[in-house]
Amino acid sequence: MGFSKRDVLVATTSLTLGIGLIFGSMVLAGRLENKPESLPLNELRAFSEIFGEIKRNYVEPVDDKTLIEGSIRGMLSNLDPHSAYLDPQSYSELKIGTSGKFGGLGIEVGMEDGFIRVVSPIDDTPAQKAGIQAGDLIIRIDNEPVKDLSLGEAVEKMRGKPGTQIILTIIRQGEPQPLKFKVIRAIIKVQSVKSKTLENGYGYIRISQFQVETGANVENEIKKLTKESGGNLKGLVLDLRNNPGGVLSAAVEVSDSFLEKGLIVYTEGRDPQSKQSFRATPGDVLKNAPMVVLVNGGSASASEIVSGALQDHHRAIVMGTKTFGKGSVQTILPLTEDTALKLTTARYYTPSGRSIQAEGIVPDIKLDNIKVSAVDDIDNDSSVKEANLSHHLSNDSKKKEAPKENQEEAHLAIEDYPLYEALNLLKGLSTLATIGK
Repeated sequence: MGFSKRDVLVATTSLTLGIGLIFGSMVLAGRLENKPESLPLNELRAFSEIFGEIKRNYVEPVDDKTLIEGSIRGMLSNLDPHSAYLDPQSYSELKIGTSGKFGGLGIEVGMEDGFIRVVSPIDDTPAQKAGIQAGDLIIRIDNEPVKDLSLGEAVEKMRGKPGTQIILTIIRQGEPQPLKFKVIRAIIKVQSVKSKTLENGYGYIRISQFQVETGANVENEIKKLTKESGGNLKGLVLDLRNNPGGVLSAAVEVSDSFLEKGLIVYTEGRDPQSKQSFRATPGDVLKNAPMVVLVNGGSASASEIVSGALQDHHRAIVMGTKTFGKGSVQTILPLTEDTALKLTTARYYTPSGRSIQAEGIVPDIKLDNIKVSAVDDIDNDSSVKEANLSHHLSNDSKKKEAPKENQEEAHLAIEDYPLYEALNLLKGLSTLATIGK
């Protein structure tokens, strides 16, 4: 009995990557073998004195647990935007997150200069439907300033009972005044993979988030698109725009689906257990048909692993704008049955050795966020035409409609210009591949 690529990969790892919920359940066993470093006695003495002063003199009584947990949160938040202490509620929600069903607004967020930056809204969620966009800076939640709140505290304020309303005040580049959005909380059910046939022989797959089953779902959608194309899928657009990341094993599986061999991604950190590498296994579900990968500033973490691997192996052309640049790895270290530490333990690197931390993936073809609008040439063109001349001959031919294919292309250009350009590029690549045979 043979094993599929996915069987091998699932057995290899259950790690996760992303902006808000990251890396799996691996405990760094190697740290126990290291010699303990000497304790900073002076600093610990200062901490003890401050703790005592607060207990004695703060205007209101504060219990020990609140003070200690607050100290832990502050210690971790000073390290980087992704390390955090997970209390029982946060730890439980992290476990639920990769299942694709959870409560909230449907946005992935990070910290920037004391404010909350939207990394990306998740497809078909209240935040996306309300008009929240990647790059928006949240400055108020229900009219309360978020300045100097921790990321966890801000996220907790945005959570709530499904059906309740929240008002987000945001600053958006290009807008002279802050914008206010009313968003209704809901249970978020994320459909990780969607597909459609753009034109006969040309497929489109959208991955909104990398979940445990994403790799298998992508392969199933490829089979469906191939069947719709009469068994001949000439090319594929893989859309990773506004995909904030997710499960590492899924990113590896998706990359491996299109690669025959070679390194996909590797991680390096101080602890030996944090050094890992993942390689492709034989078999390309597209049979080397051309690919275009769409990315933007909301493409982060696991999305950058996939686009970076396909770019380094020259398997796909990456098109769009520079990605988010989230190239660090977090490990979940359980502390008790219901609490844990989320700690940045490594950086990940693309096959060519690139660290994209704070740099991002630079597309092969840069494409700004251009929008195309339909223009009525007759109403907007002021130049003189034959029809404006006195006693001109009438046109006795019957009006012919534009071919259906042209109508669909025009509609796609207006609806999603980057996708329209990706399809045109894909068709060109397919033509070149055919000529080269």
